Amino acid sequence: MTRERFITEARTCQGQLRRFLASLCGDTALADDIAQEALVRAYVMSDRFSGNFKAWLFRIAYNCFIDNLRRVPPPAVDLTAPEVLHVAGGEQSDAAFRHEELKRALSRIPEKERTAIVLHYFEDLPIKDIAAIMDIPAGTVKYYLSIGRNHLKEHIRL
Repeated sequence: MTRERFITEARTCQGQLRRFLASLCGDTALADDIAQEALVRAYVMSDRFSGNFKAWLFRIAYNCFIDNLRRVPPPAVDLTAPEVLHVAGGEQSDAAFRHEELKRALSRIPEKERTAIVLHYFEDLPIKDIAAIMDIPAGTVKYYLSIGRNHLKEHIRL
């Protein structure tokens, strides 16, 4: 992969990458640090790239996130910051309140379930890409999505 192609591809999914990491760790500054680390790792390994760039980059970022968890105890996840989890649709401040309860509920479910839900429903990735990113079988992704939805229902008042 050429340097120019890497830059183009990285710019295309940079916002989604940052949003994904922020939704996992709840800290936008930490998410930026992990995203930077992931982009550096990806650039160093770009000569080995083939396939879906976004899924490949998200896999590297997810590994960086896991590495960070091993080094540092996880901070309390605060998904209530508006820049952490963006639901598509360009909502204005009044409409954003509709998603506050969802953000709080997401912060209360286990990390693997949250990861699968965020990648599938907010980043619009297919099951096979999520499986590649999380390095688990597709059936396990479906399980995390199912159990995660059930856990969300327990935390969201209907």
